[in-house]
Amino acid sequence: MLITLTTDFGLHDWFASVMQGVIAGLNKRATVLSITHQIAPGDIRSGAFALAAAYRFFPKGTVHLAVVDPGVGSARKPIAVQTSRFFFVGPDNGLLSWALMKEKIKAIHALENEKYFLHPISNTFHGRDIFAPAAAHLSLGLPISKLGPPLKDFVHLPWPEPRRRKNGIEGEILYLDHFGNAITNIDSAALESLGGRSLCVYLGRKPRCPVCDFYQAVPSGKPIAVLGSSAFLEIAINGGNAAKTFSLRPGDPMTVQPRR
Repeated sequence: MLITLTTDFGLHDWFASVMQGVIAGLNKRATVLSITHQIAPGDIRSGAFALAAAYRFFPKGTVHLAVVDPGVGSARKPIAVQTSRFFFVGPDNGLLSWALMKEKIKAIHALENEKYFLHPISNTFHGRDIFAPAAAHLSLGLPISKLGPPLKDFVHLPWPEPRRRKNGIEGEILYLDHFGNAITNIDSAALESLGGRSLCVYLGRKPRCPVCDFYQAVPSGKPIAVLGSSAFLEIAINGGNAAKTFSLRPGDPMTVQPRR
């Protein structure tokens, strides 16, 4: 059975490895793969985007464990969700919701059965003591209903829909990747709604880069926007770092307009 990890724990400390150790102690046959541990601390939206971008490429039956949990130890619920293809385990703070948007939900349960926790339970490390054991037990075939009582719904993180304006499409930056590319919420359908014209990305009122098909369409060091592998428009620099060059952050606004 396959289990994935998506966290904001980074690679400097032992936290991600300890979760893997807990899983291995409960299911020695489980394969544990990391989607990423480099989400910015407490950045639930970036964690939700990373999980949503990656989860569907794993085999049916995979348990997706995600921990970006600034509310750890508070009243927020730890949950597990079963869909027609996967299991998801994590805090009920919206982190799982973007991955679940297009999934057929079969069951949602709170993680409350302490029989399946690691004891003693730390108020600051539910990833180790609650989430990792739950994921391991699911990978062993434990029915999700054994983990705790059913829930009617989970917390939904609002998806920022691009907005059509008279002169183009208004969107925002959702995620900054390792290369400094700024991934936006504008997809191919939104671009096609502009009628196939030559397009330009604006940051503020300044035109910054053309929308092209591939990075090498502009000289090295020049900015460009392309539809990336996540199926969303991303702002990049050929051979450079757009996030640093333009001081971009998740949530920053941008627009796509026909070239003037």
